[in-house]
Order: sequence, then C-alpha cells, then structure tokens
Amino acid sequence: MTSPLATEAAPFGRVLTAMVTPFTREGELDLDAVQKVASHLVDSGSDGLVVSGTTGESPTTTIAEDGRLLTAVIEAVGDRASIVAGVGTNDTRHSIELAQQAKKAGADGLLIVTPYYSKPPQSGLLSHFTEVARAGDDTPVMLYDIPSRSVITIADETYAAMADNPLIVAVKDAVGDLNRGAWLMRETGIKIYSGDDPLNLPWLAMGASGVVSVASHAAARQYADMVAAVDAGNLAEARSINDRLLPAVKAIMNYTQGAISAKATLQLLGVLEHRTMRAPLPEATEEEVAIIRAGLVASGLLES
Repeated sequence: MTSPLATEAAPFGRVLTAMVTPFTREGELDLDAVQKVASHLVDSGSDGLVVSGTTGESPTTTIAEDGRLLTAVIEAVGDRASIVAGVGTNDTRHSIELAQQAKKAGADGLLIVTPYYSKPPQSGLLSHFTEVARAGDDTPVMLYDIPSRSVITIADETYAAMADNPLIVAVKDAVGDLNRGAWLMRETGIKIYSGDDPLNLPWLAMGASGVVSVASHAAARQYADMVAAVDAGNLAEARSINDRLLPAVKAIMNYTQGAISAKATLQLLGVLEHRTMRAPLPEATEEEVAIIRAGLVASGLLES
C-alpha cells in the first residue's frame, strides 16, 4: 500500500507524529483511546503517524498488540494520513514477522530502527535492513538512525550499499550531524526526516523531506506551517515559528523520556484521560507535568 500523500520528495508526508500508545489504567491496550489520539493528531496537522515506534513504547508491546494497534489507526485515519509501522527490533526474525504483519494490515511504510544492544557490525546492519525490507514486499522503508539508543551509527558505506534498493527510501535521522546528512542526500539520494525536534528547522533548511516529531503531539499545525514557510523561501517566518515553539520543545524533550512527556502533553490538552505507561517507563510526575504545562503555555499551545 502506498499513501496518497506520498511524493517523490516526501515519500511519507511532511509532518509525521511518533504517536504514543494509549493504555487503560490497568496497562492494557486502549483501542478507543488509540483511535481518538490518531484522529486528534491528524485533525491537528499531522499528515503521517508512526505507530509502534519508541514513543509508542514498542519494546513493551507484543506482536499481536502491534497488529491490533496498527489496524485501529488505519481504520481511524488511514484514508487521510500516511501510516508508518515501527517494525524494527534487535532480532531480525522478529522484525520480519512484524514487517509481514504490517504489510498485511495495509501500512503505508515501515520504520526499521538500527538493532539496539546487540551492536552488530555494518555487514549485519545491511543484512538486517535488507531482509526486513524484503519481508514487507513492496512497502517503502524508512530507516531510523539513532546511535544514542542503539549504540551504533549507520555508516556512509552502508548507506551507499543500500542506495540501489528501491524499498529503502528514507531515514529518520537522530544522529544530529547536518553536514553528514546533506552529504548522504547528495551522494545516495536517500530522503531525510528530522528525528530530533530541536533540529527540525535546520534539517528542513538543509533539504530534509519532513519531520518525525514528538513535540507535534501539541504542535503539528505549527510544524506544518514551518514546512510551508521553508518551502516558500520565507526563512524569517520559519524562524519565528521555531522561536515560538522553543519553550514547548524544551519542556517536552529535555526533562524526561519522550513517550512520558507526550502522554502528559495529551492529558494536558484533554485528549487522554490519564498518562499510564508500561514499565520500565513511569508516568510523568506532577513536577514534570508542571514543566510541560508551562512550556505549552509559553509557546501558545495551551491556555494558562
């Protein structure tokens, strides 16, 4: 399945939210809340959702839960947003099963993170990405390069080796090296999505296709406006938007783990009734919620 929003320049849309996974107070998957959150995010400006990513607490969900979650999101908003399924793990066989399930469910794309903890060599990364992409049949792939969590970085030569693979079309970059990213786009043609909210504007200015954001749980419309301003060559307007969002981005990204902050954000916005997490992630403390509230207010995203 290919999203109707896909273009050659932005194969998964422009503003993707790395969506949280709502649970009941007892810690079970809450599909009603899942569909409510998905609809809210798309109504608020997201043209894509990443389901079962790190912000979706994917290390704690089962294959069956991932399938139910993906199906619920596609049913809710699949006709008006790109739906990218997180299928990456540090077990290639497990990731293949998730990719096959996502393909069957009708996902528009697959997100494959660099295998964490195992620390495979570059040859292992290449094999992992290639095999999991193949399992998704014709579903386009976005890699996820995040060495702060996976320990290793995808090497330039590994990107070069994947350049002719028609399935691997983009990377969510959380490496933070703008010059390297610009070189990769130039030399391999791979599309880059910013995977680090504080760097969204610099990445867009460097030619990134879009963003995969956590702060967009509250600021998707603003990021869509930033993308439009950059496209129009209006850097002053893009900077102005970025400046207004700085307090919210700092509050959401700097004080605790992103999934914890995102659920607290949605609770403050009245989208989620509570902010239940699955261990080992605790829910946001009252002090953390107060920091997030202050950041949202300062950025004009929540009334005081």
